[in-house]
Amino acid sequence: MPYFYTLNDDGTLTLSHEKPEKVSRPSRGKSLLKFVDDYTVIDLETTGLSPQYDEIIEFAAIRVRGGIVSETMQFLIKPEYEIDGFITELTGITNEMLADAPNIKEVLPAIKDFIGDDVLVGHNVSFDVNFLYDNFSKEADYLFRNDYIDTVRISRILLPKLPHHRLKDITKALGVGARNMHRALSDCEVTRACFESLRSKTDDIAEFNKRYHSNKLDMRDITATTSEFNEGNPFNKKKVVFTGTLDRFTRVQAAQIVVNLGGICENNLTKETDYLVLGNNDYNKSVKDGKSSKMKKAEAYRLKGCEIEVIPEQVFYDMIEDN
Repeated sequence: MPYFYTLNDDGTLTLSHEKPEKVSRPSRGKSLLKFVDDYTVIDLETTGLSPQYDEIIEFAAIRVRGGIVSETMQFLIKPEYEIDGFITELTGITNEMLADAPNIKEVLPAIKDFIGDDVLVGHNVSFDVNFLYDNFSKEADYLFRNDYIDTVRISRILLPKLPHHRLKDITKALGVGARNMHRALSDCEVTRACFESLRSKTDDIAEFNKRYHSNKLDMRDITATTSEFNEGNPFNKKKVVFTGTLDRFTRVQAAQIVVNLGGICENNLTKETDYLVLGNNDYNKSVKDGKSSKMKKAEAYRLKGCEIEVIPEQVFYDMIEDN
């Protein structure tokens, strides 16, 4: 029976026999790895983890201009179904508090007006973006396109020795005072403080970006954490190179999956490479604006008879999830 990988909030990987449901979100914004001066921090409280089946019960946002808070927004949202005791215990939000709150359709215009075209900042913010995307699509016939910055990804780079990168972990590591965790506005305030604190840890933003994209880790040093391999999977004994930024995993995590499937990860493209995996953003750019240098190099090798497959990130996920 095949195993499927899921990326947890703390950056660890979980194996499961249950295949994750695939959801298409065309035109969704890009995950950025950078520091910006003008942005909006967002956070949601929800009834569960699935944007398709669970509901938003609280939304909060902090608008930041020039690194300074200029405005905040927070409101409760009445769900279609009553929330259970676990959610109340986790968030402090009760059904009585939600009884007279507006529903999601009523608040979406206010959310859209407040956020505008801002870059969004959040902790594990892809979770929030997916909820907003699906609700805007369903209730307002609107494609939510805002790009976003995840403090989880930044903290993994600037705080590499932390065993976990949950909000409470980086809050403690950075000495940022935690408030009422698991309430949306409080989490926004803490996330903003962490984002600015992480910014202070890198004096040169260009150097920070170079540090990430240079991929200094030798991919050949990654070794398998299992001794059982499915020899029928497409990556077994195949040489794989990654390029661009991946949405669901860091490049190291994706490489670990390949190695655990019996594959070989390398740093650079050669005529011996079997697969070149393009991050979704890199793939979209190649389709819209022209091909990247690595993609051109792979095609040049193919014209010389080398069997190199260039696959987008989503196809890579399909391949590992099927094995």
